[in-house]
Amino acid sequence: MIMGVQTFRKYFLLKYRWMLLALVLFGVCFMFYSASFTDHITCTFADLKKKVSPTMALIPNNITLKYTTEPHKPTSVCSYHSVLPEDTLESEFLKESITWPETPTLPSNFSLNDTSDPAHSTFTILPKNDSQSWRLGDQLEVFIKMMDFHSRPKKSGGDVLLARLHNPTLSAGVTGQVLDHLNGSYTARFPLLWEGSAQVEVTLVHPSEAVTVLERITQEQPGRIYFKSVFRSHSVTESTTCNVCLNATLEQLCNYTDIRTGEPWFCYKPKKLKCEHRIIHSSAGTDQKLKPMEDKLFQKGVNMKVFIQARGPSSITILPKLKGKSVRTQHAGYYYQGEWRALDGTTVRQFTNNSAISQCLKGKVLHLLGDSFIRQWFEYLITNTPDLKKFDLKTSKQTGPFMALDYTKNTLVKFRCHAPPARFRDLPVINTGYIASELDGVVGGKDTTVVIGVWAHFSSFPVEVYIRRLLSIRRAVLRLLNRAPDTMIIIRTANPKALTLYDSLTSSDWFAIQRDKILRTVFKEVNVRFVDAWEMTLAHHLPHNLHPPPPIIKNMVNVVLSYICPSDNNFKKH
Repeated sequence: MIMGVQTFRKYFLLKYRWMLLALVLFGVCFMFYSASFTDHITCTFADLKKKVSPTMALIPNNITLKYTTEPHKPTSVCSYHSVLPEDTLESEFLKESITWPETPTLPSNFSLNDTSDPAHSTFTILPKNDSQSWRLGDQLEVFIKMMDFHSRPKKSGGDVLLARLHNPTLSAGVTGQVLDHLNGSYTARFPLLWEGSAQVEVTLVHPSEAVTVLERITQEQPGRIYFKSVFRSHSVTESTTCNVCLNATLEQLCNYTDIRTGEPWFCYKPKKLKCEHRIIHSSAGTDQKLKPMEDKLFQKGVNMKVFIQARGPSSITILPKLKGKSVRTQHAGYYYQGEWRALDGTTVRQFTNNSAISQCLKGKVLHLLGDSFIRQWFEYLITNTPDLKKFDLKTSKQTGPFMALDYTKNTLVKFRCHAPPARFRDLPVINTGYIASELDGVVGGKDTTVVIGVWAHFSSFPVEVYIRRLLSIRRAVLRLLNRAPDTMIIIRTANPKALTLYDSLTSSDWFAIQRDKILRTVFKEVNVRFVDAWEMTLAHHLPHNLHPPPPIIKNMVNVVLSYICPSDNNFKKH
């Protein structure tokens, strides 16, 4: 049967081959010489092109497609702006939520005299609507008008302003909420929370023109803080540059993207050693470039962290509240007599002696995960709780990990720093754990508390890097709460700090404000507690510092312990 088919096919081709060839030649001639046919083809494609919408027209008209025998090799295998596909929509929402008011463009020959000047700007306390006296529970409004160095009114918004209401005698303070009117004027609002005098304080952190620079360098120089890794095998040692993303092909890189979380991290391949020989992670420096005159926008005492003077009185007197009037505010809390008082319903207790802290932590496991700000809390606890003994793990004093144990009270406290892009030096790779992975290893339960603080080391990168990390941590938090719902999760927010030119370009309060808002939004619908480090630092009378001073740390730890031990009657209550 098979032979019969083959014989028939051969016979058919031999008999009709000339007829088939003639048909092919006729078709070719018709295509090339029939004007009507070619016109029809041309018009058909033209009509089709008109019908395709802009979103469908993925191939521009001026590009000639070429089919190559070799696949295209990208110059980079990563991006500072990427998130997991399932996180794309939320990432866009988070970025929109921190959209800053439009700031002035800076021509190459811009003049400092045209920029915001705190010395010529003023604030004015607005009179109360009913012309009555200020009372406890009222809201104070302050009008802020920004001027340039020639005393001309600014016409646009975008300045970074902080506001505080305080009473030095009472060691009282509360932050103000600043509203940008987008025309060079602002309003700061304060809740009135104590009786007596209250003084207004307004600070220009950055002029709007400085924000223009910060936005530009973040987009143009996302890797301006760079890192190095040490590779070692026997007597051979090498080091290469590392970062969230490097402009190179995959063949040139060691890919250390975390398998569990998907967090990207890359190093250039060493010349002699293998990628598996990486042993040390370290912050290596900065490579940031400003244009001429841009550094003048970040002058301490001139236009960076400078007080704005009052036009008229700068203080008011607060009388007792009227009967039946309640205090309504969205603030986290305020200071009175140097002690933090929460406004979210939490009773903040004062752990005034060592035994009080020990008793609160009895039978507890406390996991402290994050950066050096969280390490401060670990150091406070072991300093103020003598029975809590630090176990020597032979690790770095800066990065840990650390562990402390009170054997008699069955208390365990642990600290671990977060993974790259941690700006630590000489951190062993074996100790660079991702917080999400650490959370997946926590058993959890009613006697377990996890404290998370991560923001400062992400400030110089595009916000997508921070968003990706937070969403990874949130997924791990939800997994932990799913298997152990009674586990307490506490989130530490960002805080303002002292600024220099270098600090402004890498860790400005403007960066902190944005990341702080993202952090709160990401965890808003999750069963977590917050320690509002931003308000607790800004409302305090002590100067801002990268690491808040001991009185502020004490109040922060008191909030943490009050969450852990909310109903112990042995502690002092407000």
